[in-house]
Amino acid sequence: QAPSAAPQSPGTAASRAGEANGSRTVEVAVNRVTPVAPDKNDTLTVSGTVTNRGRTTVTDARIVLYSGQRLSTRSAIEQASSRTGFQPGQDGDEVTGRNTSVDVDDLAAGQTRSFTLTVPVKRLELGADGVYQLGVALNGQNQAEAYPHVLGIERTFLPWQAAEAKTRTRLTFVWPLISSAHMTARTESDRQQTPVFRDDRLATDISPGGRLHQMVNLGRDLPVSWVIDPDLLATVDAMTKPYKVETPDGVVAGQSQQAARAWLNDLQRATEGREVVALPFGDPDLASLAHRGRTVSGALSHLRPATEAAVKTVETILHTTPNTSFAWPVEGALDPAVVSVATSAGARKILTRSDSLRETGGLPYTPTAARPIGGGVTAVSADARLSRLFRGDLTRADASTQAVQQFLAQTLSITEQKPNTRRSIVVAPQRMPSVSEARTMARAVRALADNGRWAEFAELGEAAKAKPDPKAEQRVPPAGSYPAGLRKQELGTEAFEEIQRTQATLDDFTVILSQDDRVITPFGGALRRELSTSWRGKPAEAAAYRESVQAHLTELTRQVRLVQKSRMTLSGRSATIPVTVQNNLIQPVDGLELRLTSGRRLGLEVKEETKPVVVEGGHSQSIKFDTTAKANGRSSMEAQLFTKDGKPYGPPMSFQVDVTEITSTVLLVIAGGMLLVVLAGVRMYTQRKRRGPQPDPDAPLEPSAAGEESSTAEGSPRGEEVSTGTARPDDASGDSSDTSGPGNTDTPGPGEKVDR
Repeated sequence: QAPSAAPQSPGTAASRAGEANGSRTVEVAVNRVTPVAPDKNDTLTVSGTVTNRGRTTVTDARIVLYSGQRLSTRSAIEQASSRTGFQPGQDGDEVTGRNTSVDVDDLAAGQTRSFTLTVPVKRLELGADGVYQLGVALNGQNQAEAYPHVLGIERTFLPWQAAEAKTRTRLTFVWPLISSAHMTARTESDRQQTPVFRDDRLATDISPGGRLHQMVNLGRDLPVSWVIDPDLLATVDAMTKPYKVETPDGVVAGQSQQAARAWLNDLQRATEGREVVALPFGDPDLASLAHRGRTVSGALSHLRPATEAAVKTVETILHTTPNTSFAWPVEGALDPAVVSVATSAGARKILTRSDSLRETGGLPYTPTAARPIGGGVTAVSADARLSRLFRGDLTRADASTQAVQQFLAQTLSITEQKPNTRRSIVVAPQRMPSVSEARTMARAVRALADNGRWAEFAELGEAAKAKPDPKAEQRVPPAGSYPAGLRKQELGTEAFEEIQRTQATLDDFTVILSQDDRVITPFGGALRRELSTSWRGKPAEAAAYRESVQAHLTELTRQVRLVQKSRMTLSGRSATIPVTVQNNLIQPVDGLELRLTSGRRLGLEVKEETKPVVVEGGHSQSIKFDTTAKANGRSSMEAQLFTKDGKPYGPPMSFQVDVTEITSTVLLVIAGGMLLVVLAGVRMYTQRKRRGPQPDPDAPLEPSAAGEESSTAEGSPRGEEVSTGTARPDDASGDSSDTSGPGNTDTPGPGEKVDR
């Protein structure tokens, strides 16, 4: 087939490794290989592009194939893929014969042309089953080297399995459906509690062409194991109803209800009858908790509720019961602390990776993924080579094709290691693959499912139950082996301290609420999102999210408060002092106590210092305290709300009370009364001593004693009657106990006066 001119694409603008001379003068890109795993009767088609990276025109050019040697090990495959430039001997022999090459027109400096080469597989002279290296080269000459030679080469791999393998490798491919945190703790004050989102990026991801839309639609027909963060489901479900989005210009209404409903419907169909593995709600960063959070009291207590929330969320939205027995640390990296935290919420299986649970015994083959690591816990070790294949810029067709061919080659090489022993292998790509990475993963899984006569697919739960290889590594790596790069990305101890402060504030707030679920649900979800692995590498963004959650919670707690009173004047010995509690929430509060104390116990006494508080939503309630004044002067009063467990709620409120009308006559009467009581006590004591032993109480009273007692009673001064008063603010319209409306502050005027 004649080549056609093609414009140079941005993806091929930069040369690969090495200088643009010799066998690196021309960059060869293999964009497609079909069939990906041919048999002996197939015709192999290779298409791609060639780009002249040199300074002079390439002439007499043609595309040829080099059939390389059989690569008997997985390391040999990796080494072949990393070589640059043509290497005689290692790159095999040129495939010759009719229709085994295609001519390319002269290629000017910087110019790119496409090509398609078709060759019968028989011409490749492949031998025993296994993986073969295939070189696609451009032969030609230029001004610097005016003789025919290889100016550029790209290597790919041909899995060659003439017949179906007697024992197939069981392969599990993890299909992660995970996103970052999008919902805030804020909800509107309406009855529906309309949620507020921190951004609208999720709408883009779930819309046609978006990352999560691609993940669902690509995975729908693939034999993969779905691993899902339930927070993503809850967030998209919230988008199916009215929701709000924070923008630089304020909070606006979200517009992606239709896309959210369509995405959830697609996901329900894709997962119907399939195993769904649910991570704890919010996908908490287990390693950060293990290394930084365990020293903070209560930090680990979030894990079990996160697992419980995962079950409820998946069952409600996907209508299936999830498998919650798996924990998935970041990059599968383990140490004893990570294992301890991962299993603290009930997980008995940990998805790790073979570059963490390294083989120290020098096994010449890839062992089964399942490894018992003690305590009834199974580590499922994903293959590191396969798991890391689908990373980076795979938007270029040649990069995507190379990943697919390597995937097929590596899986065949695993089977060839022990062709008579069934092993179970797991592939766990990164948590949030890009669109191009997802498409490449789908191509690879589909290619293996359709053409891989050496492998069959299994679910993750089955892989965890596979019979372990007794020779495989089962010891958890020590703490010092945890990757330093991953440790640097962890949430700091201060982050967990902030999270626990927010939790404590939430606990103290919800005890006063009659409908605590309206607060516990949004803030509980937000606290779990604060622990998410998605914050790795984003410390400033994570801190801003935590601060916003705490600020909003503090704002809500301040909606229940004491109304500041101005100075009061008390005229009389007794009065009633009202203290107003305002509730600007839309729900009643019941669970508070109001305590009023006086700074001058001898001047102004509060008869009953503590009273219960019940206030309807959007109302104010005046709580009345009876007081008794014993002296003129100013007294400082302090009102403080408390929860029923004795914790202060909100700041105290202080005000002044002036006692002005307790007259000197009244004070003399009080003092005189007290003096008479003392004198009477002294006289009685003296009389008893004078009498000697007490007479028989049943004996008749002597006349002289009766006379004395009568005289004493008649000589006593009569107590003066003192009237009582009631406290009334100068500006008050009475002391109503309930003032409707959230805007009412019940604030007295410049000075409250209490009359008789």
